Amino acid sequence: MKVLLLNGSPHKEGCTNRALLEVAGSLKAEGIDTELVHLGNKAIHGCIACGTCREKGACVFEDDPVNEFIEKMKQADGLIVGSPVYYASANGALFSFLDRLFYAGGSNFAHKPGAAIASARRAGTTATLDALNKYFTIAQMPLVSSSYWNMVHGRTPQDVEQDLEGLYTMRTLGKNMAWLLKCIEAGKAAGISLPEKEEKVWTNFIR
Repeated sequence: MKVLLLNGSPHKEGCTNRALLEVAGSLKAEGIDTELVHLGNKAIHGCIACGTCREKGACVFEDDPVNEFIEKMKQADGLIVGSPVYYASANGALFSFLDRLFYAGGSNFAHKPGAAIASARRAGTTATLDALNKYFTIAQMPLVSSSYWNMVHGRTPQDVEQDLEGLYTMRTLGKNMAWLLKCIEAGKAAGISLPEKEEKVWTNFIR
């Protein structure tokens, strides 16, 4: 089993990365493989709602890692998205990435556990988590919780090292993710199938 860890910060080895590494260590201790993907600091094109991905199964924009990540997610069993807090929410590049990722590839994510983590100097973490968790819920991904909201605090990775409760929360998140993955695997082995999918009814609020 494998979990993808997405570092949505432009800083490759910043606070968000430090939190994700703590989760990765906990997953590894439980026998779960991980892959840490850094979004980077290049411009990420926003979704233009062209609908092309519905026809070709991939995003029309191929100059950034959205389609590559979709392919990775097809093979993965879980996803954890990490973001720094910008103006009481996730950073803009990550939002652009996730909009296209879930719109173009969300059908490959259903029933795979997901979780978000947020890092902040001080505040805005719960609003960030609320926004990120909506991506998981619309894609039918079970949310993985921890012993507290999934957040760490600090301006630098060294500050995060002092947030002992935050690091504990990250380790607990990793353990809970591993437990849920093993439960899903055991369910499959016992013959429990995925929920039957019925045809969706689209309702537009126009009278």
